[in-house]
Amino acid sequence: MSNKVSRIENTASMGALLLDAGKISARDAERIIALQKQKGMLFGDAAKLLGLVNDDDIQRALSYQFDFPFLSTSEESFSQELVAAYQPMSPQVEALRAVRGQLMLRWFTDVHKTLTLVSLGRGEGRSLMAANLAIVFSQLGERTLLIDADLRQPRQHTLFKLQSVYGLSDVLAGRADLTVITRIPAFRDLSILPAGTVPPNPVELISRGLKSCLRELQAQFDVILIDTPPAEQAIDAQIVAANCGGALLVVRQHKTRMNDLELLKDALHDTGSQCLGVVLTDF
Repeated sequence: MSNKVSRIENTASMGALLLDAGKISARDAERIIALQKQKGMLFGDAAKLLGLVNDDDIQRALSYQFDFPFLSTSEESFSQELVAAYQPMSPQVEALRAVRGQLMLRWFTDVHKTLTLVSLGRGEGRSLMAANLAIVFSQLGERTLLIDADLRQPRQHTLFKLQSVYGLSDVLAGRADLTVITRIPAFRDLSILPAGTVPPNPVELISRGLKSCLRELQAQFDVILIDTPPAEQAIDAQIVAANCGGALLVVRQHKTRMNDLELLKDALHDTGSQCLGVVLTDF
């Protein structure tokens, strides 16, 4: 199956989905139905028993039936590090859903729509957490926007393999407008605003233009997640968090120092940003 959106009705049968996807032929379907009736099996189980499809094919068909899009591991549209896109049943993604649930209960309401993801240093999983969390929010049906506000060493355009050269920095500098936001067809409720051109003055750009930009975007999206540079590298993350009002701290086991984390929490609090919690990453 292509990662492009296929408008298949959720009520379509397993057989129809596999047939439309080219996984089985009409003659295969007849063999499967015969075995299904003989053994009293589900259509998918009978198809697997005959060796005509595999577990990945079945899971993909189920994703359409239950309106839960994800990608086959054989597809290379995005980085394989996006586990929420390729391994939605994994323990890592279950943990992401738990984080999503807490945020839906405690933060994302009619009042709050934006959240900054902050880490002390690089290599702590912040960008991956932002990207995967954006995917699971979109799978919930929330109109989700992921903004790459790391205007120093951006990564989201690489994870999602975006070709656009324009992004947030260009919008804030008046070199582009919000049409540079990229819709991700594989996840119909997910959009990305990449960092864009790496500017010489990231702090100034974010300080003078981010607030009004977010105000406009909040009318279009339910959930806005913002990736930032490491807090130990620049003050950008604190400025972004102050404009959002809330921050989620991302730390890595055996790497992040507790004393440094406490200092970061205090710094965020001093900007008026609420620290919603800490997520420990292992990817």
